[in-house]
Amino acid sequence: MTGTTITDVVAWEALDSRGRPTVGCRVGLAGGASGRAIVPSGASTGGHEARELRDADPGRYDGYGVRDAVASVTTTLAPLVTGLDAADQEAADAALESADDDPLLGTAGANAVLAVSLATLLAAAAASGRPLWQHVSTDGDTAPLLPLPMVNIVSGGAHAGRALDIQDVLAVPVGATSFAQALEWAARVRAATAELLARRGGTTTALVADEGGLAGGLTDNEAALALVTDAVEHAGLTPGDDVALAIDIAANQLYDGAGYRLDRDGVTLTPASWLRRLEQWCRDYPVVSLEDVLAEDDWAGWAAATPPLGTDRQLLGDDLFATNAARLRQGIDGGVANAVLVKPNQAGTVSRARRVTELARAAGYATVISARSGDTEDSWLADLAVGWRTGQIKVGSTMRSERTAKWNRLLEIEATSPDAQFAGAAALSRSPGRR
Repeated sequence: MTGTTITDVVAWEALDSRGRPTVGCRVGLAGGASGRAIVPSGASTGGHEARELRDADPGRYDGYGVRDAVASVTTTLAPLVTGLDAADQEAADAALESADDDPLLGTAGANAVLAVSLATLLAAAAASGRPLWQHVSTDGDTAPLLPLPMVNIVSGGAHAGRALDIQDVLAVPVGATSFAQALEWAARVRAATAELLARRGGTTTALVADEGGLAGGLTDNEAALALVTDAVEHAGLTPGDDVALAIDIAANQLYDGAGYRLDRDGVTLTPASWLRRLEQWCRDYPVVSLEDVLAEDDWAGWAAATPPLGTDRQLLGDDLFATNAARLRQGIDGGVANAVLVKPNQAGTVSRARRVTELARAAGYATVISARSGDTEDSWLADLAVGWRTGQIKVGSTMRSERTAKWNRLLEIEATSPDAQFAGAAALSRSPGRR
């Protein structure tokens, strides 16, 4: 037995930022180090991501309880990793994955599996005496790479009670030269957006979405793009040069089997008409990134959409790729999209998520590590972004403590690392197969 041998695993039912239960876990090591993690949970979930285990007992938390997932940790997963070396993350994760014949981990519960996987990683980092970002560094880099932030400004979709059809409009501080400057610019744009929204008759106090973005008071989807573009100027910045826009469409939620329904606009568009509308938005507004523009299984549509939409901007797959290496490989082989969103809880283990970032990098696809709408006060995502050198991070807005926990950790890493570098706009993917 070594100091990094796993000796105990404890799990409990915790709460995420929406007040829904999630799984917390602590892993203890023989040498006295330990790691604690509370896993996030999404609202806008694709059909191919790893599956949470929930109790479905309407008498507790409206059926969102996770006592069964906690029991899965205690009775099934803990015995598989006890005695293993926490420093060997691949081996620990392989043992966890072996508990379930379902590759999406629906029997053991992806929320249970990820809780143990993350807590193991954090315990090993604590035992190493190094910061987490350095412990997980992919290339043995000593200089941390701070990611370009995508910051949620206006929300709709599943994050904001369908106040808009599209899910989010985000600020991307492409002209910033440091992470601290990028975040300050994004905060300035959010404040300016709130001011303009109030002037135009919107409400900005009660209608704050799951990720801290503003919601309500807009008549249609394009109005959100116009509002944030105006807010960049109102903040004393230049749209496109200083701060550009990203749009998370979350098209799965719009697709009705034949076309894309925009309730706010009162239309249902054919796939071809829908793509023409997106092209028009990109001509009229400083859009540098589009996410989930089509339904998750429309591979032919995505392949056709990639040249017109992805030549001059980032075309980002979330539900499309689901942090799944096999789906990403299919996309790479088919020339689909040019960037991948990386969500550890979509994958189910740390190792699976890391392999997706490595595959993307090898193929020239950009990587954006992402929090979830139901997130927690943990800050490990920030360290993964730095250590894995993802180049971009998407956490939410500049308020709500589960969001600021990640931003504050990145500010700390930049401030305490004299050799820190900032990825900046170079991290954006602007054409298939090129970084």
